[in-house]
Amino acid sequence: MYSEKVMDHFQNPRNVGEIENASGVGTVGNAKCGDIMRIYLDIDENQVIRDCKFKTFGCGAAVATSSMATELVKGKTIQEAMEVTNKAVMEALDGLPPVKVHCSLLAEEAIHAALWDYAEKNHIVIEGLQKPKSDIHEGEEDEKEEY
Repeated sequence: MYSEKVMDHFQNPRNVGEIENASGVGTVGNAKCGDIMRIYLDIDENQVIRDCKFKTFGCGAAVATSSMATELVKGKTIQEAMEVTNKAVMEALDGLPPVKVHCSLLAEEAIHAALWDYAEKNHIVIEGLQKPKSDIHEGEEDEKEEY
């Protein structure tokens, strides 16, 4: 069962589209369910996110988490955007069913991927930012083999 906020962001997604000449673009997927999320950031000279848009191919929860994530980072500084976690996205949507939690992870990773792209283009380091995964399950197989 989805919350009213999830349904609202799915049926009336905010910030859908692309930003031409975006400051940073991040694309993340989930091979297990087929969702793909792309986030575009327009960042000004003071490192404030002026605009944020998304394109998502996936389920309703993926669209809703993308929409909410763009709302959460718009107008924020890069450092504030770094603090937008999958948990924050889920809380802002009044929760997600357990089988859809991965959608909020996609949103967090896509923001980080777009910030990584911005940092690379501008030859800067964003404190706390690690190289993003192209798939949210990347590295899981390796971890299991170690045991």
